[in-house]
Amino acid sequence: MTKDNTVFVGNKPVMNYVLAVVTQFNNGAQEVSIKARGKAISRAVDTAEIALNRFLEGVAKKQITTSTEVIDTDSGKTNVSSIEIVLAANK
Repeated sequence: MTKDNTVFVGNKPVMNYVLAVVTQFNNGAQEVSIKARGKAISRAVDTAEIALNRFLEGVAKKQITTSTEVIDTDSGKTNVSSIEIVLAANK
C-alpha cells in the first residue's frame, strides 16, 4: 500500500466503519486494512462482510491476520487479541 488505508474499528456503529471502507475504495484505494482489538473483533468482521456483500463489487478478502498484543493497564500487563482484515480490489 502506498497510502495508509487503514480503518481502526472501535465502539461506533458498524455502518460508520463500512462507510469509511467504501469511501476509501471510491477514492481510488487498491487495498484497505480493517484493524480491531478485543471485543471490537466481531465488529471488524461485520464491517468487512457488509462492505463486501452489499456495497463493493470487484473487491475480495486478501489476507486475515490474527495476533495477541500485550497492553499496559493500571493493574499490569494484559494480553489482547487483535485482527487485521485486508480487502483488495481485483485487477
